[in-house]
Amino acid sequence: MSWFLSHPLTWLVATLLAYRLGVHLRDRTGHPVAQPVLVGVVLLAAALVLLDVDYATYAEGTTIVTFLLGPATVALAVPLHRQLGRLRGYALPLVAGLLVGVVVSVGSAMLLVRLLGGDELLARTVAPKATTAPVAIALSRTIEGVAPLTAAIGITAGILGAVAAPTVLTWLRVREHRARGLATGAVSHGIGTSRMLHEHPVEGAFSGLAMGLTALATSLLLPLLVPLFLR
Repeated sequence: MSWFLSHPLTWLVATLLAYRLGVHLRDRTGHPVAQPVLVGVVLLAAALVLLDVDYATYAEGTTIVTFLLGPATVALAVPLHRQLGRLRGYALPLVAGLLVGVVVSVGSAMLLVRLLGGDELLARTVAPKATTAPVAIALSRTIEGVAPLTAAIGITAGILGAVAAPTVLTWLRVREHRARGLATGAVSHGIGTSRMLHEHPVEGAFSGLAMGLTALATSLLLPLLVPLFLR
């Protein structure tokens, strides 16, 4: 049994099956909570705890999945290329909205931590939460945060965005597909983008664009914003 649990293929297959089950539940139920990533995280976390398997063993078995995240992210340019015509006359409000979004995201996270009694280290850790995990980890190290915790918070933000963003945007009467995609991609990066690709091709394309531009803008602005909000 120990050989089976420590074998790399075990957790690779388990990850693929958990995600596939999540896709099946989403397609059958249509419920916002039935998101493949969320279902997969819950099932795999429960399995690791119940079977007493450490994360290092799991990570070793799913190295190929981690590696493929890079090409998968780059591939998000394909749906955007198909929607290039919709960018006409939208570039200025798009850039302005994302810049404001970065300032609000970083500032609100850091101020909320300090308001609730958190220390400066935690405030630095949550600051890059709206960027995709590899960028968030690098930024967290740059501003002296706790990189693994930043990654966990970022993934949680992505899952929450994927679950709640379409519903919240509908409640707010945001019906324009480009705006819905940009809003979701700016706060819940790749996980939210996968949800928007399922919702509508335009929303998915603009969510992918927002994810990339938010990571770029956050990388440029974060070193300036962190000292400002820690005063």
